[in-house]
Amino acid sequence: MYGMQAQPSMYPPPTANFPGLASAPMGSASIPGYEGVGGGGFLPPPIPVNPFPQPEPQYVDCSAPPLTEEAARSALKEYVSGHCCYGSDPANNGKITDMKAFNTYRYRLETFTESRSTGWSQEPYTGQAVDALIQMAPTPWNIPAQPPEMFKDTTKDIKVPNTSSLKDCDTCHAKGAIKCTNCEGSGKRHVGDQPASNSDGYSSVAESTCLDCSGKGTQECKTCKGKGKLVVFINLKVTWTNNKSDYTMEQSSGLKSDIISTVSGKKLLEDSKPLVYPVMGFPDVQLNQESQRLVKEHQTQYSQTGRILQQRQTIEYIPITKVTYTWKERTLTYIVFGNEHKVYTSDYPDTCCCTIL
Repeated sequence: MYGMQAQPSMYPPPTANFPGLASAPMGSASIPGYEGVGGGGFLPPPIPVNPFPQPEPQYVDCSAPPLTEEAARSALKEYVSGHCCYGSDPANNGKITDMKAFNTYRYRLETFTESRSTGWSQEPYTGQAVDALIQMAPTPWNIPAQPPEMFKDTTKDIKVPNTSSLKDCDTCHAKGAIKCTNCEGSGKRHVGDQPASNSDGYSSVAESTCLDCSGKGTQECKTCKGKGKLVVFINLKVTWTNNKSDYTMEQSSGLKSDIISTVSGKKLLEDSKPLVYPVMGFPDVQLNQESQRLVKEHQTQYSQTGRILQQRQTIEYIPITKVTYTWKERTLTYIVFGNEHKVYTSDYPDTCCCTIL
């Protein structure tokens, strides 16, 4: 309580009349734990109890069945059916002469973090509780907040308890209304550009009641919604972020990594813990090294900017097969890749230009 007594119920709510939100309503040092809060401030996460995980070797079964000739032909047929200008004869009648595997592996590390920041906020006063300094405000990292779903980016705003106070609305000077911008406060508006004659024969500009303010000359203040007062409080913004890094083994099929990234593979490993240990003993030495590098980078980088809630590492087997076939004495190739059996080819032989009317 820092030596302060709770306010008796007969006392009015704490009030702070200050321009803008650049300073705290009760003074910049009046709310312990939130000194210096302005437009937003980064809050360092608490130091983890166990900063480093214990080694746990991961053993992965890398076996996978090869692509069959039937599946390769079916994939090309599906690919051709999605192109209106492609003829089906090469896919149906081309003779497959060779199938060569260029299978690869994709390692992915995900680090799910929580970061917190604070800043002053305000809302119209409608009778809600104002509680600044009645009790000690909880510190930012002691306010409960649970992510709705792990490994999914989410943001949540939380009103910090015991930081709310009242202030007059600066926009309308606590009146709840401002001068109508349409009629400049007259309650009337001109109709057209032609003068009209009144009953005495004198000309005057035709006028009608201003529809924006219904002739009152004033409009409700949008800042305070007509209440004249605002509740000012410290807002805690909690941000959950899933930080991803991928490594795909090099292969000589000719497919670029951005094309491979569009497909899924057979999951060989999924390891999820508060902090994971790098993969060890995988047949590809480079993948082991990349796992070690990425785990170290993530745990160093993201523990500085937020709190690491969970990590997940996966290894996927990405099937890639280059198919060679002949059609009308021509030798051609296409690539079948991913669980989806997507097809990539740059030399499909039966195409034409067509116009869709």
